[in-house]
Amino acid sequence: MSVFANLCLVNFLARFSYALARNPVLPLFALSLGAGPEAVGWAVGVSTVTGIFFKLPSGSLSDVIGRRRAMLAGLFFFGLMPYAYLCIDSYAALIAVRFVHGLATAIYAPVAMAVVASLAGERKGELLSLFSSVAIIGTLLGAPMGGLILHNPFTAGEPGLTLFRLVYLLSGLTGTAALVLGLRSLGFGEEAPSGAGQSLAERGRLFVRGLREVAGDGRVLAASSMEAVQNLAMGALEAFLPIYAVTVAGLTEFEAGLLWGAQVTVIMAAKPLMGRVSDRRGRRPLIVAGMALCAVPLAVVPHLAGFWSLLAVCLAFGLGEALVTSSSAALVADVSRSRHLGSAMGVFGTIADVGHAAGPILAGALVGGLGYGPGFVVLAVVLVAAIPWYVRVAPRQG
Repeated sequence: MSVFANLCLVNFLARFSYALARNPVLPLFALSLGAGPEAVGWAVGVSTVTGIFFKLPSGSLSDVIGRRRAMLAGLFFFGLMPYAYLCIDSYAALIAVRFVHGLATAIYAPVAMAVVASLAGERKGELLSLFSSVAIIGTLLGAPMGGLILHNPFTAGEPGLTLFRLVYLLSGLTGTAALVLGLRSLGFGEEAPSGAGQSLAERGRLFVRGLREVAGDGRVLAASSMEAVQNLAMGALEAFLPIYAVTVAGLTEFEAGLLWGAQVTVIMAAKPLMGRVSDRRGRRPLIVAGMALCAVPLAVVPHLAGFWSLLAVCLAFGLGEALVTSSSAALVADVSRSRHLGSAMGVFGTIADVGHAAGPILAGALVGGLGYGPGFVVLAVVLVAAIPWYVRVAPRQG
């Protein structure tokens, strides 16, 4: 198998393992430990906080010590942390384990993207998007598998501790498979890291220098900010579309789930194609078009009540998200030096995570204070307002 195919297989197993441990199992596990609604939210969100703090230094460190070592460190947390859930008997222990488990994606994600970008040559948009779609497939399969284990024809009533532990055991086994496959097959043939053969102090200076150089690059910050604004909208829709669909539009929970599934399917299918288009036609037009396309569905969702009309706007939002996300990471890779790709992806991932974490919080404040109609219009205005700023500061390519 090629290096990229091995990367995709490792990526699939790691994301499948992580999804098994998360939704819908994690909130139900927190509930079984006596957590209330706010505490459940913290249990779900604490791993994103880990990403905000650790993605940037992880990416930068990979530029100094080598990407294979850094990526295997991330896979170590994928492979071993799920077994820690087997010992959890309190909410406090769950929060601690979730925070540490978040290191898996915090370390792995920016480094893996840097590896793919360095392998892709002129096909960065296409291969980064394909790699991301593989992760989405792993997530799509892992989440329902966890739910099926908890609620299946052979069990009745509320899931007990044994079933939760069974899910986390399966998560551990697939995470371990990703780690073992990574150890055996991931030799990237990468250039020697910039800190090779140097003292610890010299490596530390290289680490800080790379971090400053990338974090001070306006082109990297502009592309990352557009991903963050798009993630903000996506996080808001993720949190409040199901509630709107069930409590206002009168749809069933199953129909609300279909809306989310259709949106994710469009993203997964469209990203590789849009990535290829961005490789040939340039990144900036697709990012601008995607932001505009995401703004329209956000503004009209509160004025729709039928399943098919809501499905149409979800498909449009998914296509807009594919346009933005297939091009933003590739643009960051385009403008970054190869020896700083890890730092660049770390900055990109950190800013994107801030947007994702802020989306549900901002949407909650807007919907609670203004209602769905005006609240979603404000979010749409944020997307549209970002476009002229981005056009002014973004590099012209293609």
